Amino acid sequence: MVTPLLDNRTLDKIGLNRLIEHLIQGGVHGIFILGTTGEGTSLSYLLRKELIDLTCEMVGDRFPIMVGITDTAPEESIKLTTVAAAAGASAVVAAPPFYFGMSQSELFQYYWKLADQLPLPLFLYNMPSHTKINIAPETVKALSDHPNIFGLKDSSGNAVYFSSVLHMIKSNPSFTLMVGPEEMMASTILLGGHGGVNGGANMFPQLYVALYNAAVARDIELVLVLQEKVMDISQKIYSAGVSGSSYLQGLKTALSLLGICNDFIASPLVNFEAKEKEVLKSNLAQLP
Repeated sequence: MVTPLLDNRTLDKIGLNRLIEHLIQGGVHGIFILGTTGEGTSLSYLLRKELIDLTCEMVGDRFPIMVGITDTAPEESIKLTTVAAAAGASAVVAAPPFYFGMSQSELFQYYWKLADQLPLPLFLYNMPSHTKINIAPETVKALSDHPNIFGLKDSSGNAVYFSSVLHMIKSNPSFTLMVGPEEMMASTILLGGHGGVNGGANMFPQLYVALYNAAVARDIELVLVLQEKVMDISQKIYSAGVSGSSYLQGLKTALSLLGICNDFIASPLVNFEAKEKEVLKSNLAQLP
């Protein structure tokens, strides 16, 4: 889920409520806040805590909430999990600390010790493009033995990596494997994955739920039709800009054009300029 903002210090509370209701009506099975799409690492701790409290309050018991706790300081991740647990969240998600380079042995010890101290279930988050560290399949396999580590969200975009993890943890069917890039969700489900954490579902939740259901049912003809729509979104919304953050710029601009929430992006990132917004407006109108 994106984090609707008015400025760097203020949540768009009306937009947040509108977005949550939009997602619920679209049939999603849960939400992940304070991840990459949620700009988690760009927000102050005060704002993160406010988002957790408000989201849990607005959602209630209607579906699970996963909270991103990625940080360079384990103590901060633990504190944020305490807030999430008190608010009623279901689980937390942590990518590797992203400053110092870590060996796989250090990474294993980090996650194992972190999971020991958390009051909520932990999901691993593989995001090597942002953290500079890849959680090796062997490390995922070893960590899956921890009683408080329940799954992995893989945003590497590497199909070989995902298949390797699938193969290694096949003896542990309770360990959940989800993929980040929505363009890969259907294919990974067909191989045995369990679902996707799709940024595009902020805009069109019904589409991504339908694609998930079609993949689970192995309705290949329907998968092919819906996959084409997902790829159109990827091309027309996420590639409307030229910066490294064009995915987020496009997504938030589209949500604003759809009347769901404000398009402000937290510093150090910036919003689309007027010219790019016009391009995106035209592209959005072309989507079926």
